[in-house]
Amino acid sequence: MSAIARVILFLISGLFLCASLAAQPPREQISDYIRVNVPVVVLKNVRVIDGTGAAARERQTIVISGGKIQSVSLNANATANAQVLDLDGYTVIPGLVGMHDHMFFPMGGTPPIYGEMGDSFPRLYLAAGVTTIRTGGSIEPYTDIEIKKLIDAGKMIGPKMRTTGPYLEGPGAYTPDMHELTGPDDARRLVNYWAEVGASSFKAYMNITRAELSAATEEVHKRGLKITGHLCSIGFREAAELGIDDLEHGIVVDTEFTPGKQPDQCPPRQQVTSSLRQLDVHSEPVQQMIRTLVQRHVAMTSTLPVFEASVPNGAGSVQRPLEQERVLKVMSEEARKRYLANRSRIPADSPSAQLLKLEEDFEHEFVRAGGLLIAGLDPTGNGGVVAGFGDQREVELLVEAGFAPLEAIHIATQNGARFLGEQEHIGSIGPGKQADLVVIHGDPSRNISDIEKVEIVFKDGIGYDSQKLIDSVAGQVGNH
Repeated sequence: MSAIARVILFLISGLFLCASLAAQPPREQISDYIRVNVPVVVLKNVRVIDGTGAAARERQTIVISGGKIQSVSLNANATANAQVLDLDGYTVIPGLVGMHDHMFFPMGGTPPIYGEMGDSFPRLYLAAGVTTIRTGGSIEPYTDIEIKKLIDAGKMIGPKMRTTGPYLEGPGAYTPDMHELTGPDDARRLVNYWAEVGASSFKAYMNITRAELSAATEEVHKRGLKITGHLCSIGFREAAELGIDDLEHGIVVDTEFTPGKQPDQCPPRQQVTSSLRQLDVHSEPVQQMIRTLVQRHVAMTSTLPVFEASVPNGAGSVQRPLEQERVLKVMSEEARKRYLANRSRIPADSPSAQLLKLEEDFEHEFVRAGGLLIAGLDPTGNGGVVAGFGDQREVELLVEAGFAPLEAIHIATQNGARFLGEQEHIGSIGPGKQADLVVIHGDPSRNISDIEKVEIVFKDGIGYDSQKLIDSVAGQVGNH
């Protein structure tokens, strides 16, 4: 090629590049989604639910400065040079602490495959008032860790993140997204590698052996970290004795009451379900299991929405928002069709409603016995649970389970902060705490469904516009 020809080719290439860049939409700014970002903010005439379980306080004034709550008082005078928001008719609660809040979503397929929602999910969590999450298991741990770094650096919108390493799963994983452990040494290697990379939590999964769980737990605890588990091959009491810190989903995944259960083996789901349908949470075996967990300080993560999504239409006496418009609107067309198709295949005689009621009763018994119940959503299952919206629905379902609205909010806020060791900073409203606050139009202490009416979410004193964040990811869940 001659020199002249090379110059011409270079110029043509440059023209194509310029045209391509011109065709791209302008890069949005984080500031586009911020409603409040000033040195001092005063929230005036607001109802405060502080997350401790205490009664709501009316006509309060919250002063925010330097990303923290400076004061909470009755009818305080406005601070000079502050932006004042008169919130008469509104409620402020602490930011929700989502303790089973994945960054991935089911994409269908046989075997099932999961995709990282690294763009849509962080925005939806924050928009719904979830200011802190624990990822509760990771399909793409590198991605989760890097997203956390971007959020922390102010380069991306999203909640504060506690990242969990890849699943600690034994042979028999139902999805190829998971590594299968080869033994205790492999479990130790995985924990130590990912702890060095940046994971702050770990999760054991359904086919892990007792030897692998014991090895992983030892390594996790050496580093001052915690390990949770969605178990099947190991019963809850066994796991507690091995030192696990938290158990996911509750009694509906506990296999220790399944007749003929073999050590280190996950029984067929049909057998587990059959035994659960006969189980009474007030029976001595279940109560003994609860006492063991409480005595060993094992927390329990409630994830009621993922079970509700599989309840048949019209089952039971409760009217359920199983096909809520706001949830369907943020899904991609393919994800929406997939979820609705999955729902259409649920048989009318499915035991899902009975198992949901069993789980709700169990969680109530666990708390009554002194157990630490924390809350999440688990956006997996049949694809009907979406980041943020599912966290709000979890609080509503805790009320359905028998908790008072103030108790349910306490479980979803301060209890999560306590498990994370962050109760001095987040999870409740008081002077010196981080200004992670949710502004709600209504009164969830009287009507828990008002928790869906979020307008502004403060994270470290910066107020984000909830609806703008939701609108920005319309049709994107299931894509990215």
